[in-house]
Amino acid sequence: MSANTSIPQNPLLKGSGLPPFDDIAPNQVIPAFEQLLAELDQQLTALEANVQPTWNDLVEPLEQLTEKLSWSWGIVNHLMGVKNSPELREAYETVQPQVIQFMNKLGQSQPIYNAFKQLRASDSWQTLESAQQRIVEAAIRDAELSGVGLEGEARERFNAIQMELAELSTKFSNHVLDATKAFSLTLTTKEEVEGLPQSLLSLAAQAARAAGEETATPENGPWRITLDFPSYSPFMQHSTRRDLREKIYTAYITRAASGELDNHPLIERILELRQELANLLGFENFAELSLASKMAPNVEAVEALLEELRSVSYDAATQDLAALKAFAATKGAAEAEDLRHWDLSFWAERQREEKFAFTAEELRPYFPLPQVLAGLFGLVKRLFGITVTPADGQAPVWHENVRYFQIADETGSRIAYFYLDPYSRPAEKRGGAWMDVCINRRKITDNGVTSIRLPVAYLICNQTPPVDGKPSLMTFYEVETLFHEFGHGLHHMLTKVDYSGASGINNVEWDAVELPSQFMENWCYERTTLFSMAQHYETGEPLPEHYYQKLLAARNYMSGSAILRQIHFSSVDIELHSRYRPGGKETAADVRHRVAKTTTVLPPLPEDAFLCAFGHIFEGGYAAGYYSYKWAEVLSADAFAAFEEAGLEDEEAIKATGRRYRDTVLALGGSQHPMQVFQSFRGRQPSTASLLRHNGLLNGR
Repeated sequence: MSANTSIPQNPLLKGSGLPPFDDIAPNQVIPAFEQLLAELDQQLTALEANVQPTWNDLVEPLEQLTEKLSWSWGIVNHLMGVKNSPELREAYETVQPQVIQFMNKLGQSQPIYNAFKQLRASDSWQTLESAQQRIVEAAIRDAELSGVGLEGEARERFNAIQMELAELSTKFSNHVLDATKAFSLTLTTKEEVEGLPQSLLSLAAQAARAAGEETATPENGPWRITLDFPSYSPFMQHSTRRDLREKIYTAYITRAASGELDNHPLIERILELRQELANLLGFENFAELSLASKMAPNVEAVEALLEELRSVSYDAATQDLAALKAFAATKGAAEAEDLRHWDLSFWAERQREEKFAFTAEELRPYFPLPQVLAGLFGLVKRLFGITVTPADGQAPVWHENVRYFQIADETGSRIAYFYLDPYSRPAEKRGGAWMDVCINRRKITDNGVTSIRLPVAYLICNQTPPVDGKPSLMTFYEVETLFHEFGHGLHHMLTKVDYSGASGINNVEWDAVELPSQFMENWCYERTTLFSMAQHYETGEPLPEHYYQKLLAARNYMSGSAILRQIHFSSVDIELHSRYRPGGKETAADVRHRVAKTTTVLPPLPEDAFLCAFGHIFEGGYAAGYYSYKWAEVLSADAFAAFEEAGLEDEEAIKATGRRYRDTVLALGGSQHPMQVFQSFRGRQPSTASLLRHNGLLNGR
């Protein structure tokens, strides 16, 4: 809190340390950035005038300047995701163009670019650590990709495109949030909620109460079903009312596809601008520009991996669908011969229940969030020797449900912190789950005293909130999601790199960023980890053994379909950003339907407007990069295989392998090329065999 002076300092200008969330209000955003950008502009001008091509006179001051901006802008971006409001949006949209203008100016600074090149060519280059060299190399590349070589009209056009793209992606994101929020279905009779599990009835009654139906109860309704994932997904899996499933499914796949929230025109415009941007920088298409800073060398390499996985998974997915139809027929389902999209989740869930004799719902009571966290924290202690303890109250939070934790190493020294915002809040929080950087690890020298600033992460999930006095009871999928995001968090928090430009996930090639997150998901199935967290929330009894065996058996259930789905998204993304040209005979939606012919076994419906809600590539950072999930999964499956080879029952071997993983994959951050980091851990290049084996797709099924 600020001292009681006559003019309180704007909390968004604090510039360092933990964000003072209790003091931040949307009306402070505009004045804060007017002042901040003016100051930074002066600092940049001064730096350009006096820049010397040395680490201390170039990189250090530049980092201090950019950190001030990323601290303040990071908070505003974070709040846009977790505490969205009309006031915040308006402030964000006012400030965003000015922020981008400054970033362009910085990225295109000729004096700074020249100084970086001089540093690379200088005698002192060899004295720099690999992390420092990678930071300099990245700065040169990023300047070139930011249009530093453009002049006159070309530069003006480039900057105008960057500005418009940023506005379009914010608009795209808001449209999806608003369209998701705009739809709801209120059910009032017992017939309409037939088949729905207790957990969904409780959630739906809670949603109805929040919408003004004060007397709503899980037993008697009314029940409000929304397109928010914790509501939509179980409804599609369990509702016996095919007509209602169709209604909800149609609403879901047509989100943000018509009326005022229509994202179709935004998509075409985004793709058109990205193509123009790539051409201005001398690339054939946007995919080439995107890959210039990734591990994958070119579009051909990406398509080769996708094709290798597609050919294996397509046949498996075809068999999955045939088996599902046959199963529905044995149950006398009228639709068995002609399963539609809104039938798949329902029948897949019924078949899974019968085949493996358990329901996803039956497992929920065994996965209360506090117990899952205990299991997760136990695992990272076992693997990496770190201890996670609650630190609630030591940091201001943006919502009462947000937790704060501390991480210590074997000696008890604190090494990192993180926030956890676990529950879905459809009115103000965007869907999905993500990890974001709050503070980067960095060596700081102040008055001759050197200290390490510890990293802090945001971990955001959208799981089922506590309902009717029970804790948050998680589906197994929600458990995997939490482990996934925690993996990203570990990458950020366990870094040993002391230069923020390459610490944690910074400067890590985008298609390697998912390695640590996907790696963690594997542990959800490992016996010791699973039993440390699967305990009944009321009785404390452990998950019965037969459930564990069924979970393992069900792990690869329809895995061919799951992989094919990712291949479909990745292929559409690469096609749109490499060969597609807006304004021709095809629209982006046509491209998606064309690609679907070889990447889906049940082609999307004509009205399916999935792209209109495909935030990863139109608002997030996955443009021409969605394939990264699969690229990194090859790495993560192979990394987990190292533990399997060491022996999952052998605690000493697990510890030694965990230590090696921590010292390479997690510690080295962006200080080395990811292939080098992987080889330091694994002793060889990655192979796709582990991924296919884990998915039950090696040598038949």
